[in-house]
Amino acid sequence: MLALSNESLLAGLASGDVEAATAFVRRFQRRVFGLAFTILRDAGAAEEVAQETFVRAWRHGGAFDPRRGDVSTWLLTITRNLSIDALRMRRSEPIDPQVLLAGHAGDDDEPVEERVTTRQEARRVLDATRRLPLEQQRALLLSAFYGRTAREISEVEGIPLGTAKTRIRRALIKLRDDLGVRELDES
Repeated sequence: MLALSNESLLAGLASGDVEAATAFVRRFQRRVFGLAFTILRDAGAAEEVAQETFVRAWRHGGAFDPRRGDVSTWLLTITRNLSIDALRMRRSEPIDPQVLLAGHAGDDDEPVEERVTTRQEARRVLDATRRLPLEQQRALLLSAFYGRTAREISEVEGIPLGTAKTRIRRALIKLRDDLGVRELDES
């Protein structure tokens, strides 16, 4: 069961196959929990987010489209969104965004090829983010990882709202260009 592809395990999870569900959770549990913990800095809240992530994967796994991305990216996006929602609910003070630039999480139980690919992708994004001007890095990380609105960023950074929006937009455009990401409808 562990030799099956991510897509096969997700399909099994969505169809109610207990063995596939178990293998799917085991394959991704460390990364899902690690991302949630990185964002929330609370093990209990990270566990709740991880559990909800797998429930949503089970409910919506049948709608997953492999042409739009990888299973791990899809699952970690769910985790990130749920973590941001949880963070918004408790409105804690964010950690300095530089902490995110300094660290990364890995999962020693995932297949070597997948771990290498994931780390290479993470390294590309991290390197591209580090090439952004510091004020754009901060705005992007506060927005993307901490779910802060442009208004909240303007208050935290002590800058006008329009400046905060511009920094986020320019950072996203630079990252997209630097990483060679195409628009979805450009097929």
